[in-house]
Amino acid sequence: MSEKFNPPRLAINRVYTRRGDAGETSLAGGQRLSKDDPRIEAYGTVDELNAVTGLAGLSAGEHEALAPLAAILSRVQHELFNLGSTLATLPEDLHPRQPRVTQAEVEQLEREIDRMNAVLPPLRSFVLPGGCRINAELHLCRTVCRR
Repeated sequence: MSEKFNPPRLAINRVYTRRGDAGETSLAGGQRLSKDDPRIEAYGTVDELNAVTGLAGLSAGEHEALAPLAAILSRVQHELFNLGSTLATLPEDLHPRQPRVTQAEVEQLEREIDRMNAVLPPLRSFVLPGGCRINAELHLCRTVCRR
């Protein structure tokens, strides 16, 4: 399964701003917000979920049988990146062509989850994370996503 994604539209040459930390950060439109603002917390959590999804995707990619899962996780990472971009931009500053996560992406992921669950025996209790590396990483994705 090969997905085509838009190439990045901006170049980032450094990952620091040299502005110091006065407890504020900038949104994509330049507005300053406190680092404890709910919007900053939200896109920080989305960024964290993207990182752990990447980790799970790497583990899935190590097993040929999990190639479809690795492809799904890669697509989800792109969607999470788009979601983070939307959260880092005030609604009035969103570009009309800025990629967004829509109901279509949500429904696609739900269908994929349902398809994978269909081949599993019904759960009779909660399960402890673990069993193997990919299971533990996917549980980490689940818990970050729930938060």
